[in-house]
Amino acid sequence: MVLVRTGELIAAVQESGRAVGAFNVITLEHAEAIAAGAEAAGAPAILQVSENAVKFHGGRLGPIAAAVNAVARAAAVPLALHLDHITSPELLRAAHPEGFSSVMFDASKLGYGDNVKATAEAVRWGHRHGILVESELGQVGGKDGEPPLDAHAPGARTDPAEAAAYVADTGVDALAVAVGSSHAMTERTAALDHALIARLRAAVPVPLVLHGSSGVPDEEIRAAIAAGMTKINVGTALNSAFTGAVRAFLEAHPSTVDPRKYIAPGREEMAQTVERFLRVVSPCPR
Repeated sequence: MVLVRTGELIAAVQESGRAVGAFNVITLEHAEAIAAGAEAAGAPAILQVSENAVKFHGGRLGPIAAAVNAVARAAAVPLALHLDHITSPELLRAAHPEGFSSVMFDASKLGYGDNVKATAEAVRWGHRHGILVESELGQVGGKDGEPPLDAHAPGARTDPAEAAAYVADTGVDALAVAVGSSHAMTERTAALDHALIARLRAAVPVPLVLHGSSGVPDEEIRAAIAAGMTKINVGTALNSAFTGAVRAFLEAHPSTVDPRKYIAPGREEMAQTVERFLRVVSPCPR
């Protein structure tokens, strides 16, 4: 299957009552599991490599980029490559030569004016190189060990009027919004503000992105898509699946030293997790 562009996948699901699932890659096994899960679901997907994952690999994007490229090109379903939560201008500029067709440029921790300035500059660069640029307004919370934001904390929700102005001022192609989810949740207990999602959808002319979807129950994800979400990001759920399977194997087989023996069930559990999410996010039309 030819590697596709993120923009193509987003365009294909818009106005269809579906969304595209985007899954974070840390290791080669993550990428293999995402491809296998997408093939099992018969659905396209986005493989995301975050700035934190690049740091894990010694700050070198090239090796993990080569791995996800190879996995995506060998898959039997359309897969796209995305750089996630990028704050480094150098990493942003590495996206195009390494085969990524989209970037989430994260200036959400800056004040509003500085966020707009930095994001607009990233968008100008991205558009010159054919890169779709996503950004975030509001704070999803839970990133890098931060506690989730309280539902009523300042900045914990994205304001529709501010979002509309932000998109106009920055030119971003997709917007991650804060509507009740949080990064790094290991239990699926998040309750989303679906009325706010609908208001954002009406106010903002670009696709909306839900970060922190690992902690969102299936019915909440379906309702969020119906209200206007187009891209659904999942990361922690894969790590929980992998770690749980590896831990269970090693507890049952404590003398094992061959990593293939315990990595394989971890990879399989991640693939099943991807398949389950994709059957919610992007069900095959009947």
